[in-house]
Amino acid sequence: MIDLPENTLRVHPDEFLKATDFRDYFDHPEHPFHIDLGCGMGRFLLARSGKFPETNFLGIDRLLKRIKKIDKKAQRLGRENIRLFRVDGYYATTFLIAPQSVDAYYVFYPDPWPKEKHHHNRLFNEPFMDAVARTLKPGGIIHTASDHLPYFEEIYALLKNDDRFEETDTFYPSEDEVTDFELIFAHKIPGRASFARK
Repeated sequence: MIDLPENTLRVHPDEFLKATDFRDYFDHPEHPFHIDLGCGMGRFLLARSGKFPETNFLGIDRLLKRIKKIDKKAQRLGRENIRLFRVDGYYATTFLIAPQSVDAYYVFYPDPWPKEKHHHNRLFNEPFMDAVARTLKPGGIIHTASDHLPYFEEIYALLKNDDRFEETDTFYPSEDEVTDFELIFAHKIPGRASFARK
């Protein structure tokens, strides 16, 4: 049996066949619910959750090593408003997250799969847009950023041309919220956009 970190969600296999209201896994399910999709090493998640203790944050990543590291830091910082879920982000959004349950998504630096033959692996596509639209509350927001400008232009076009969304003020992370990835590639200027669910 895998030794899972303290804050990692233990979801029964039956739950993988239906949408789940992940707000129920928090001490205060009535609080706003934000998802950091592809939370990486957790720099953004940990900083943001500290500033907004009355918001519940679910960090999703497919790598257990990352989840374990974030969990140790979250425990050390006493972050009771963080839960972690080791699962593919596309699968979680498409099949597992309950309808109209999410107040905000943060999708920063998704893998651009730069080679054309790999573009089908990209996170943002029409089915993913359907999943985001289904799971966001009316007025809920998706914030995204990418340093790969061709991919960002594709993401922006998907959001801009989708009648279910309207562009809103762009989210800029504070210095302590900047992701580890963005710190490494600080010389690149990212494209950023935020869109609200109508």
